[in-house]
Amino acid sequence: MAERRIIINVGRQLGSGGRVIAQLLAEEFGCAFYDKEILNLAAKESGFSESFFEQHDEHKRFFKSLFHLHTQHLSDNNFYTNKFSEESLFQFQAEAILKAASEGNCVFVGRCADYILRDDPDAISVFITGDLKQRASQVMKRHECSYANALKIISNKEGNRASYYNYFTGKKWGDCQSYDLSVNSSVLGLEGTAQFIAQFIRERNNKSSE
Repeated sequence: MAERRIIINVGRQLGSGGRVIAQLLAEEFGCAFYDKEILNLAAKESGFSESFFEQHDEHKRFFKSLFHLHTQHLSDNNFYTNKFSEESLFQFQAEAILKAASEGNCVFVGRCADYILRDDPDAISVFITGDLKQRASQVMKRHECSYANALKIISNKEGNRASYYNYFTGKKWGDCQSYDLSVNSSVLGLEGTAQFIAQFIRERNNKSSE
């Protein structure tokens, strides 16, 4: 039996340390790491500028502001300039994720990668949560804001992520049934959580090779 690839999809609550945990997993398994990097790949594939994808990143209802779109968001020779839609941007991003996964071991952060790679037998999807107070504390440090404002940032950002994920996948963002493993990073800390997930992946791969 051929050796399994390592394809890890990491969903995360804001302030849970999901991105750091994903980076640790990428280092552990020698994987390519894709967070915002996938936007660059999607831009190259589509002809849209990367800044255009950044404004739409994990954010539903971006196109309600298209009337204010400036031409610098587009490349000069763009076939898609008359084919704007949230669905087309999602498709470009999905194709970039599928292509990256086909080329080797990868860790993807967010962007519905768990759904996009749902038919890949080597893919494993995890969701990182955390205690609200600890998550808010991280947001306070990052944004240099009050606890109350940190809670607002969490609510707004996660609302955007949930709307985006739910719309394009037909599933519920953060629902444990959508993932192979859900972990509270507040229990073991970031490094401990990464090691726990790594062991889970090794056990899964060992079992499947029996």
